[in-house]
Amino acid sequence: MKKIYIAVLLIFAASASFAQTVTKSDISFKIKNLGFNVGGTFSGLQADIKFKPNDLAGSSIEASVASNTVNSDNESRDNHLKSEDYFDVAKYPKITMKSVSFKRKSGSNYTGNFNVTIRDKTKLIEIPFTYVETGNTAQLKGSFMILRTDFGIGGKNLILSNEANVSVEAEISK
Repeated sequence: MKKIYIAVLLIFAASASFAQTVTKSDISFKIKNLGFNVGGTFSGLQADIKFKPNDLAGSSIEASVASNTVNSDNESRDNHLKSEDYFDVAKYPKITMKSVSFKRKSGSNYTGNFNVTIRDKTKLIEIPFTYVETGNTAQLKGSFMILRTDFGIGGKNLILSNEANVSVEAEISK
């Protein structure tokens, strides 16, 4: 019994040493509505980040944000975004992304293939990002485009662009 306990403790300690905690995050989006850029944010990023630049095959990132944290600085619009027409936060409370693979482009530039899930629809999206270590922290920054109709957001809305640009920044402790 002692051997099993020690083995479990060692496995937990080894995996904990690679986990990185998010200390700051910023998730923002922009989309054209009636030809004007409209933006917003999501807050409360939860993530399990095990990113190792020298071991990309052994690296992983899983992240989620509560869909009801959408904030466009307009309460009426936010309530509409939370409705069944858009994020349907009552039925789909989380937006998630889970890494599939990583490639180094050059220096601190990488690309990751991520399964992004919104409204129970999952799409594989390639996301370019940077990973920069400074002291006991590291910063991840990435931007990508999604097609809102791929995720059933906004229906056949003719005044809303199909393309939404998303930016994610996260500071993590190592």
